[in-house]
Amino acid sequence: MKWICKMLPLILLAGSAAYGNDTAHVKPRPRKAARVEENGGITLPAGFKAVVLADTVGRARHLVTTSTGDVYVMLARQKNGHGVLRLRDTNKDGVADEISSFGNYSGTGITIKDGYLYTSSNKEIFRYKLNDKQEVINPDQPERIATGLIDRGTHNTKSLVLDNAGNIYVNIGAPSNACQLEDRKKGSPAPYPCPLLDSVGGVWQFKADKLDQGYAEGVRFATGIRNIVGLDWNNTSNSLFAMQHGRDNLNSLFPEMYNEDESAELPAEELFQINKGDNFGWPYCYFDWQQDKKVLAPEYGGDKKKEGLCADKKKPAYAFPGHWAPNALMFYTGNQFPERYKNGAFIAFHGSWNRAPKPQAGYFVVFLPFKDGKPNGKYEIFADGFAGASREPSKATYRPCGLAQGPDGSLYISDDKKGRLWKVTYTKK
Repeated sequence: MKWICKMLPLILLAGSAAYGNDTAHVKPRPRKAARVEENGGITLPAGFKAVVLADTVGRARHLVTTSTGDVYVMLARQKNGHGVLRLRDTNKDGVADEISSFGNYSGTGITIKDGYLYTSSNKEIFRYKLNDKQEVINPDQPERIATGLIDRGTHNTKSLVLDNAGNIYVNIGAPSNACQLEDRKKGSPAPYPCPLLDSVGGVWQFKADKLDQGYAEGVRFATGIRNIVGLDWNNTSNSLFAMQHGRDNLNSLFPEMYNEDESAELPAEELFQINKGDNFGWPYCYFDWQQDKKVLAPEYGGDKKKEGLCADKKKPAYAFPGHWAPNALMFYTGNQFPERYKNGAFIAFHGSWNRAPKPQAGYFVVFLPFKDGKPNGKYEIFADGFAGASREPSKATYRPCGLAQGPDGSLYISDDKKGRLWKVTYTKK
């Protein structure tokens, strides 16, 4: 979609805080005589349709909706000096006609709870008070909830979710494939215990209303997790769920042990139900979904079958084939979609880069049915076609990244390649 943007005057505040900038507003104008792609270029099950809420907004990562229908989006890179967007559809046609932005940082995590908007850079967590219209009251003066979170450039995104007891959870990914001294280098040793696990490779819990917390004030809620981008709170089971990005390079590092087909499918992308104190085994273990067990990683003496110290590590609640790159997890609690979707999980798979010589995979949104807070049945592809003609990262048209539920029960999907946002609704009654 081509946008003609009109910038409204900026209100410059003297002595503005280091964590925000003034808001800037733009208004998109519809294209003239433009061909509208059906469903914004994606495919959906019968009875569903999608409209493009906005286009080319920047590298849109996670997003969240308000009770008034506004959409807040976190950008992986700042656009026009800002990293947080607010989109508003004033005439209720499904297309945003007002966009404002604020925040002089970029990141991934964003969520809303109890009258506050929470966001994260790759090192810090912020919150903003919202007014009755769900607008940020002081965009230049957020409260800083946590600081000093490790950012080593790889697996550095800080996704966020809150429980119902005043706690906020953040993933702190490990900047490593398997804790080798020289990452992804054939023959490089991997120490035991892995020294990274003291400050990365897990989920940390902080108080949602306490300022300037660091590692000392936080709780290492769970460990043995290589990297999480998608996580959500399941209100049915009152517990945290998350999707792990599994490790890479089994064939390139251990060609004598793993062939190319095995390396493409292993290890699983794991859906975790996370309780306090859980250990999921990374880097010592990975989950083989074909054998349905955790096995010892080759860096630690594994032979593809041996369990060793992995025998007592927590297994996933569900396992998907390898290297699909899960970037968002959202439990559907709305009433718009058919009943079978209620309390089930939507998962956005960003798409693989490392399944060659097999075709790359992912680049879609799946639905996984749940019952009583647990997976109940097999996953199904819900939204597809994001990649277009090529499922290669550099050639894919779009890559799904974030998911959010609207107040009317619609589903929002973000793309962090070109910055397209979709609103999916159910129309067949």
